[in-house]
Amino acid sequence: MKEELEKIREECQASLGLARTEPEISDIRVNVLGRKGSLTQLLKRLGTLPEDERREIGRRANEIKEDLEARVEECLRCIQEQERTEALEREKIDVTLPGRRMILGRKHPLTQTLDEIIHIFSRLGFEVVEGPEVELDYYNFEALNIPKGHPAREMQATFFISDDVVLRTHTSPVQVRTMEKKRPPVRVICPGAVYRCDSDPTHSPMFHQVEGLLVDRGITFSDLKGILTVFVHQMFGKETKLRFRPSFFPFTEPSAEIDIECFICGGKGCGVCSGTGWLEILGSGMVDPAVYRFVDYDPEEVTGFAFGMGIERIAMLKYGINDIRLFFTNDLRFLKQF
Repeated sequence: MKEELEKIREECQASLGLARTEPEISDIRVNVLGRKGSLTQLLKRLGTLPEDERREIGRRANEIKEDLEARVEECLRCIQEQERTEALEREKIDVTLPGRRMILGRKHPLTQTLDEIIHIFSRLGFEVVEGPEVELDYYNFEALNIPKGHPAREMQATFFISDDVVLRTHTSPVQVRTMEKKRPPVRVICPGAVYRCDSDPTHSPMFHQVEGLLVDRGITFSDLKGILTVFVHQMFGKETKLRFRPSFFPFTEPSAEIDIECFICGGKGCGVCSGTGWLEILGSGMVDPAVYRFVDYDPEEVTGFAFGMGIERIAMLKYGINDIRLFFTNDLRFLKQF
């Protein structure tokens, strides 16, 4: 039995000397010192020995057990220390390396376009005003000369919240609210989100508009043409050709739409401009006198004009974008181009 004890001690020490990981050390401990380990099983046989021999071998077995347990703990400590040192070395930060730059955001192309529009009209003396997106039917339609049952309501494809509350279909209600609070002269632009039941490559159920209003004494259609010509040349370049085309809007009379020469074909006609050589950019007109009665203005004393444009439409023309839905997908590959 003495020989067996020494053999177990030597084999265990040899195995500990070769072990390199915590699981290997744990396996050695279980195989030698565990409940079914070789040393434990040998100790169970001590009762079969004579008393003198049992006392001597028992003392030696306890010495070997204590020694092996101490060696196992020492091996574990060394391995853990080595692993900790290696981990610290791997995770060490080299403070001499240059820092990693943060990815900087940038303005959305619609925001860039809106900022440019506001900048142009601000230089022309227009003030920026805003209003609610959830609007009363009165301001969205009736006060703009579109009474209930008027055919123009069908042109707007409105989201109704209730019979008298809608998601605004244009920012013109802000013009009415402004005129209610302010006496002429009024010179404002009204940017903001608007909503219509429409969705395709050139229409979105939520989009953005900028509408403008100028009311004062002696305002004529020539003033309208002058202001909007300046805007077109500032936004699209001084060489841009434009035309005023007769149109209809319930709250302006006379009314006109403005077209610019197609930037793709140079006015020769192509698929983008449907062969006409022109691209529509905005609607405009002289404020209908019927609108003034809703805001207690005297149409015999003041006149004015209004205009409106889709910001997405302007951005699509300015940057050559063919699908309005790209503005709302948040695709970084698209946004990084601007």
